[in-house]
Amino acid sequence: MPYDDSVPPTRRARPLLAAAALAALCLTTITGCGGSPDTTDGAGAKVSASASASASATPEASPTASLPQGPLTGKTVVIDPGHNPRNREHTKEINEQVDIGTGRKECDTTGTSTDDGYAEARFTLDVSHRLRELLQAQGARVLLTHDDDRPFGPCIDERARIGNEAKADAVVSVHADGSAVGNRGFHVILPAAVKGGGADTSKIVKSSADLGARIAGHFVRTTGSAPSNYIGGGTGLDTRDDLGGLNLSTVPKVFVECGNMRDPKDAALLTDARWRQKAAQGMADGIAAHLKG
Repeated sequence: MPYDDSVPPTRRARPLLAAAALAALCLTTITGCGGSPDTTDGAGAKVSASASASASATPEASPTASLPQGPLTGKTVVIDPGHNPRNREHTKEINEQVDIGTGRKECDTTGTSTDDGYAEARFTLDVSHRLRELLQAQGARVLLTHDDDRPFGPCIDERARIGNEAKADAVVSVHADGSAVGNRGFHVILPAAVKGGGADTSKIVKSSADLGARIAGHFVRTTGSAPSNYIGGGTGLDTRDDLGGLNLSTVPKVFVECGNMRDPKDAALLTDARWRQKAAQGMADGIAAHLKG
């Protein structure tokens, strides 16, 4: 059954604290791909915070033996739900600087929200649950970097480390943007060629570009959303070298900005459970296409 975050928002999250995006660099073009949206609503339970944020994350996945055999059997996918619903209660901790290989950056940020207060962190968890279910149905072993089970974070360097230690075949970080009204559409962020400090993306740039292009192609077909009209030059793809989650990854990884929460038309989509299921389906189809080659 698909998941639905049906808890009404009570407070508006602080706007995103990250720096402005670098100029877009198109690595490839979007290719049209098929996909069938699942628009069934559902209900998912929340897990209370219990883990210490200073401890190593312990993402859980269903035992391999319990997974159905399918086209993704033997593959490991890590899903990284952007931000944390309680980050805003731990601003001191999330503002601590961590090493991103080429410099230092905040541990994490609060994320953005719609004008009505639907927090990005709630959106990312809901879509991540849906995405996990779709991938597991195809036989994939799926881990989350967190599942609303810790007081804040994890920090961006730990998020990268979780995917690396899992030896993931693909990692997808789920987000929604917080740009100006009138800026609409989705975009997929790809890692730039970065080498410095603890960062070296030379071995994952090409595979991450393929992962991102396949997700973008399926996303546009399945959701009906257009690629961003403000980032990526109409390609739905953007390359950045300032994100620790990408810089520190040693496995194929991308960020997916599903839409702009600050635009009312995009916000209407992002707050619709049926559209969130389509978003998860588009990402799942893109991930599967990449893994199957």
